[in-house]
Amino acid sequence: MKNLKILLFAVFLCLSSMSYAAKVDTLQIASAAMSKTYKAAVVLPNSYAKSKTAFPVMYLLHGAYGHFSDWLKNTPNKKLVQNLSDQYNLIIVMPEGETFSFYLDSPVNKESQFETFITQEVIQKVDKTYRTISNRNGRVITGLSMGGHGALYLSTRHPDLFCAAGSMSGAVDMGTMLNRESSAQVVKLMQPVFGDKSDSSEMYAQHAVMGMLDKIKANKLPLVIDCGVDDFLIEPNRELHRRLVYNKVEHDYTERPGAHTWDYWENSLPYHVLFFNKILLKNQVVTKK
Repeated sequence: MKNLKILLFAVFLCLSSMSYAAKVDTLQIASAAMSKTYKAAVVLPNSYAKSKTAFPVMYLLHGAYGHFSDWLKNTPNKKLVQNLSDQYNLIIVMPEGETFSFYLDSPVNKESQFETFITQEVIQKVDKTYRTISNRNGRVITGLSMGGHGALYLSTRHPDLFCAAGSMSGAVDMGTMLNRESSAQVVKLMQPVFGDKSDSSEMYAQHAVMGMLDKIKANKLPLVIDCGVDDFLIEPNRELHRRLVYNKVEHDYTERPGAHTWDYWENSLPYHVLFFNKILLKNQVVTKK
């Protein structure tokens, strides 16, 4: 009888913890810009259902070859995003970015307009659907690889939408990928976004974060950037860091052991959320538990 009571108590605790865990929604977002409907994963902290206040939002972008659910499926700890949402009382939105959009509006393809999609359609839909702090003081953005580029690119071009941005293993200079063994495959995948010119390096450079230093400096957004020392993108990240330092742009830059892997990004993401939380606290938009 005693063992049965212990078992029932354990089951009760388990069910209780599950009932108060972060909730994951899948949101359908119609894009007028691309005449398509895409999905976004939205993680709501457990405190959301018990509160009537508005919550800050972090946009978390996936990388190349990926899709909106990557951050929920591919981290070694499958509850990483939910746990961070609960810990910091933060709504976390993971929108679709397709395999090689780089989160920009393609100059050659009307069906790849992901800058417009994220900044005008996704944010608007999220703010209408949930109790969000619907201004820049309560909105941050980060991502991995292509998503790291996207977070810096979008926040630089739209400083009115975000109060801080980050990049994990960011593809901050797209031309770097042309020097890899798989460059022919990469060029083919990028053609729907950048066109099929024999030499697309100029087109890449026009849209790379690496060339946006003047605007980054003028915006004065808090930035957090990191990359693994064994990552194939470490050198462009180091160069971006050097240019930011040279231009006296304040930013948080870290190199850690690791490569272009989910093990690295699982370790990196909590540092980004901690960085953002300090800014959200300063903006007085963090919801108390």
